[in-house]
Amino acid sequence: MKKYMLKRILFSIFSLLVVVMVVMFLVYTCINRSVIFQTDDVWNKKNLNDRSMYEYIQYQKYGYLDFTDYTQFLAAKYSAIYGDSYSTESDFIRDKAAIQNAETFQDNESVKEFAKQYAAKGYKLTYLAPVTFKSGKVKPGGTGYLIAERERSVFLRLWDYLKGFFTVETINDVQDPELVDRYVRFEKDPYSGLFAIVGSGTHHKYLLYFDGRFPFIHQNWIHLNLGTSYTTYRGQEITDVMNNPTGELKTVRTQYPNQIGTDEYVETAINFHSLRYNTGVVSEADKKLFPDKYTVISYNRDGLSILETSFVIGLLATILQYFLGVPLGIWMARHKDGIGDKLGNAYIIFVMAVPGLAYIFMFSAFATTAFNLPYKFANAEVKVLAYVMPTISLALPWIGGLMKWTRRYMIDQMNSDYVKFARAEGLSEREIYSQHISRNAVIPIVHGIPANILACLTGALITERVYGVPGVGNLLVTALNQHDNGVIVAVTVFYTTLSIIALILGDVLLAAYDPRIKLSGEGGGGR
Repeated sequence: MKKYMLKRILFSIFSLLVVVMVVMFLVYTCINRSVIFQTDDVWNKKNLNDRSMYEYIQYQKYGYLDFTDYTQFLAAKYSAIYGDSYSTESDFIRDKAAIQNAETFQDNESVKEFAKQYAAKGYKLTYLAPVTFKSGKVKPGGTGYLIAERERSVFLRLWDYLKGFFTVETINDVQDPELVDRYVRFEKDPYSGLFAIVGSGTHHKYLLYFDGRFPFIHQNWIHLNLGTSYTTYRGQEITDVMNNPTGELKTVRTQYPNQIGTDEYVETAINFHSLRYNTGVVSEADKKLFPDKYTVISYNRDGLSILETSFVIGLLATILQYFLGVPLGIWMARHKDGIGDKLGNAYIIFVMAVPGLAYIFMFSAFATTAFNLPYKFANAEVKVLAYVMPTISLALPWIGGLMKWTRRYMIDQMNSDYVKFARAEGLSEREIYSQHISRNAVIPIVHGIPANILACLTGALITERVYGVPGVGNLLVTALNQHDNGVIVAVTVFYTTLSIIALILGDVLLAAYDPRIKLSGEGGGGR
């Protein structure tokens, strides 16, 4: 068992790395990188060399390449000599202006030093010559630039992604000489009435805490870094995008830290469990409300997060799938070739033959007309009703698939020799079906249970897109449309990891359910 699980896990990790590397290659290499500017208003407002420099900055931020500007090189060089006043020194001003002359800039000693230093590191020099009018005056956006650039390989990009995949906050994270009291300890949490783990020197004050929001215990200690969304969510961490509620601000009656123990209360949406260290200057107003420099805040919001929304819809659809699919499949098998079996087969053929988008529109047209259900998720006056059509639309093909396979497995078992022996021994048909046929027929179905449950977290691309559901499936579609590479890679990692976990759990559950199957190579029937 242990040997099998170790091999399975190692192979799964290798598969995950291959999938991520392939996706990164497709996204960053095979697709023209300029597509990231399709919806960039800043890019549209720039022109000439200023636009090219903006592109280089964005390409580095997105992870396409590494580059450095000649002016940055000069700033580092002369700040080491003159200190903070380097920008007013004649040496800096002279060398900076040198690249504005396309004919003589290569004779400048700082330019030679810059070129030699970065050529040794494998960088390629690119010179953006100044663009001028006939009079010699530089056109708007035509300032000259000298840069050193180096393309990033898919292997380096994958390594950078993996090495920062998990981070743990420590008491040395905050680089502030004024902070001398550093610790991680248990304290009484004034906001929950329970105990919490709090830190000083960590980025977050509350590292582990309880509150009234599912799953009720939360942490800011260990971070899963899936990457950053630059196109769709403008610099937000993808983990936060997936986990933070998406509703309106939620105000509660509470107290600021310095008000604890007094009768002063405020109505605010501030989430005091999200307090982060302020590395800048704390305002006088914040000094009256907070006892330390943990003053950076986030806000409480109503509703579910993207991940929770997909999970709720997926879980309801999964329950509906098994509640209807398995019994109907068993009933069809027991009444093979009857009218009910024919109707069931007609439904199975329909959901398999008709494209998913088509039957979703057919069902939505019927449901909105007959039951006046809300079509778009955001338009539902009663939020519970917003989940009805996405859940049923998602469950319909799953029910058909489960009916088909349950019926098939049941019929296979009905024709087995052990069923004939059971009848010969005088067992009733009810006993044969309930104790033998049904139990053996659902063995292959059991293997898919973990996959179906974990699939609830991944959402449904078409269903969520049609109904405007703010879920993980819609997140991926939006990222593809907006060429948000960070989100595409992150969702791929998320999907692949859940698929791998589902396969492993399916094997374990199958071995636990069927005593004939072992997760080892020992003995007959081993796997």
